[in-house]
Amino acid sequence: MKSISKMVLGLAATALLCGSITDPSMAQDGTPAKQLFGAVKLPNAASPAPLGFYAKGCMSGAVALPTDGPTWQAMRLSRNRRWGNPAMIDLLEQFSRDAASLGWGTGILVGDISQPRGGPMINGHASHQIGLDADVWFTPKPAQPMSVQQREDLPFTSMLDKSKFLTVDSRKWTNTHARLVMQAASYPQVQRVFVNPAIKKKLCQTWTGDRSLLGKVRPVYGHDEHFHIRMNCPPGATGCERQAATPVTDDCDSKALAWWFTKEPWAPPKPADPDKKPVKPRQVMLSDLPKACSAVLAGASRSEADATFGGQPVAYSSQPSVPQAVDQMDAISSNPANVPADIPLPRERPFR
Repeated sequence: MKSISKMVLGLAATALLCGSITDPSMAQDGTPAKQLFGAVKLPNAASPAPLGFYAKGCMSGAVALPTDGPTWQAMRLSRNRRWGNPAMIDLLEQFSRDAASLGWGTGILVGDISQPRGGPMINGHASHQIGLDADVWFTPKPAQPMSVQQREDLPFTSMLDKSKFLTVDSRKWTNTHARLVMQAASYPQVQRVFVNPAIKKKLCQTWTGDRSLLGKVRPVYGHDEHFHIRMNCPPGATGCERQAATPVTDDCDSKALAWWFTKEPWAPPKPADPDKKPVKPRQVMLSDLPKACSAVLAGASRSEADATFGGQPVAYSSQPSVPQAVDQMDAISSNPANVPADIPLPRERPFR
């Protein structure tokens, strides 16, 4: 019976990939949602819609960021996570142009956005599930396009000083880095920009532009080698669960920011009680997500060529912008490819 069950699940998974399965619960029988969504290679052929919350949902009608553009390159292509809501892809293309005009190399390097149909990922993120989150590297796009292998191998560049506690490395961090983050926060459709707590503190100490935008810049674990852009739910997206608003002040003197510089966030977990039986973490199942996510998984696939964003106007188009200028723009002061990578930090925790 076990071998027959495995065969049925295998056939169900194959049908799911082909976009022909009519009952996703067949493939869900004991299979975590992250495996179901991680196995699908293409988006469904339906209208764009973010469904659920950033860390508990899926997306319909995704489009792909082209792997190469005049002011961007998509990284780590093997992950197949360059899919997003059209509003997010539109924003990234605009942001890449603004970044280049700020002096950020020839544009941006884009990390993970979302899987073809969103949903939980097998590794790497708690959020990025509804196509409205995207990671941008703290490494500018080089003048010469990188090969596929170079995009896989290029190391991350941490902005922190490894020899100190939660301190930005002044040898790596420049005014252009600050302008880049604050430019991302300046778009009205951006809800939050996640950075390492040390970067938030550095911005609090040095930013002389519109300080109300600093309220959008939120401290979180990790995020020292990239920053994370999160968009608001697009207008009319009734299935999208909104997040609480960010402070309208710079939020630099808050207890929330000060907490990151105490021992509590970095304390090792308490040792397990040897007299208690370990509790196995419960996997997120398809039934835990919005009901519409079953239909998203069951939907017929759209081809990659047809689903790759072509710069056409979308319903939630980003607003024209002029990059903010505080002083004379400075160039990047170091070669990120030659800077040692990550400092040891606790693993990224789920977003709240």
